[in-house]
Amino acid sequence: MRPNAHLESVRPSRGTMVLKRLLDFIGSALGLIILMPVLIAVGIMIKVDSPGPVFFRQERLGRGGRTFRILKFRTMVAGAARSGIALTVRADSRITRLGMFLRRSKLDELPQLLNVFAGDMSIVGPRPEVPEFMKFYSPDQRAIILSMRPGLTDYAAILFRDESSLLDQNRDPVEVYRREIMPVKFACYECYSREIGVVNDLNIVFATILLLATGRIPRWLGIEDRLRALPAFGRLDSKLSA
Repeated sequence: MRPNAHLESVRPSRGTMVLKRLLDFIGSALGLIILMPVLIAVGIMIKVDSPGPVFFRQERLGRGGRTFRILKFRTMVAGAARSGIALTVRADSRITRLGMFLRRSKLDELPQLLNVFAGDMSIVGPRPEVPEFMKFYSPDQRAIILSMRPGLTDYAAILFRDESSLLDQNRDPVEVYRREIMPVKFACYECYSREIGVVNDLNIVFATILLLATGRIPRWLGIEDRLRALPAFGRLDSKLSA
């Protein structure tokens, strides 16, 4: 297959992308307004819990390979990014007491609604990767990933909802991430790239909300069954099911 042949065959229509961006704009604006009391409360709690800024900013790769600064609530001690790897491992000592709760509940991701509103991200799309890990993908894989706006949630975010539990200090976390997790993530990204559409995005958002609220996704949505059928998923099936 020639480079980018996949992109030529599955490229969404202009109308689909306009509707997707409209959904992102309206959804992020409403989210910021409705969740403003939560955002303020979490910001105050972070300042009380540990010294340092409220927000964590980091360079990520967006659509077309353009870099942007992702926003998250800070969940680690100040300066943690300079004292360790870009991955978070199980029982990471850099995570604050409040940070553990924010990560588990995914509240730390809420500031990314600003990234969505600004157009750097989408509500649904591949999770934005740091440049140092993007280089591990092949050129064709990067072309597929970077053809889409990165998102708050997607198939991979649902499957790897507790990614740090797969990474520990006993094995090289970078190697585990590169050789075991990244291939499955790419399979999810490629699957989504073939299914981009407003209805599918709403389905993924609904599944994500249910997962965060109840800890499970109804079988009738079919999301996890479809992704567990991906060839790359087998190597992590037992770990994700544990």
